[in-house]
Amino acid sequence: MPSGVLLSILGIGLSFLLIIFYLVVRLQKSEKAKNESEDKFQQLEGKINKLELQTLESKLNPHLFKNILNSIQSHAYQTYFALDKLANVLDYILYESRNKFVTPKEEIDFALNLIEINKIKVSPLFELKVKTKVNDFEPLFEQRVLAPLISIDLIENAFKHADLQRSDAFIAVTFEFKENIFSLTVANKVSTKKPMKKEKGGFGVESLEQRLKIIYSDNFKLDRFLEGDVYIAHLKINLIEHKAKMLAARR
Repeated sequence: MPSGVLLSILGIGLSFLLIIFYLVVRLQKSEKAKNESEDKFQQLEGKINKLELQTLESKLNPHLFKNILNSIQSHAYQTYFALDKLANVLDYILYESRNKFVTPKEEIDFALNLIEINKIKVSPLFELKVKTKVNDFEPLFEQRVLAPLISIDLIENAFKHADLQRSDAFIAVTFEFKENIFSLTVANKVSTKKPMKKEKGGFGVESLEQRLKIIYSDNFKLDRFLEGDVYIAHLKINLIEHKAKMLAARR
């Protein structure tokens, strides 16, 4: 083969190799830029979610304090007992709730203290049933995987909307922790009285659901429904799946 033809073939082959190398480099750079853009987007989304959570939580504590203090003020003769429970609640709000997550045990203990404070609103004859079905040997029961103050709204709503003076009225609260799933069920007989005008700036179940979506994504379920004149709210959080996603995100 003439040397001129051989050189031409080599030149064309080298040109193809250079083009392929150039395209591979461009593709790698494009993929890197895409990954960096996705990372920045995820970081920005995380910051927005964190900001939304901070906004929600900043509304929550004053609302809770107001309800607790109103309860104590309306029944001064039980002040000593109420203040003892209030001290536990305040410790939890001021210290533990500043953490991003608390243990299910801590949250349940806090909620039980909150219920004791609310009990001073009701008649001794009022039916208030509280149950805990907890497997405290499960590993996540004392691990920080549960958002603090997550149980407040469902309990507060029950006391707010039940007719606390009717003889057939009731509130039933059940906490469960089984197979690393936290569950809270609150049921109450709905008051037949005309509801009072909603206070400005109330923090309700809608904000709770928004907070749950930000923290737990699709690892929770919140159902609310009426069965006759009984309102039922059921919250279920799969903490083992949530923890698995948290660990995967750190890699």
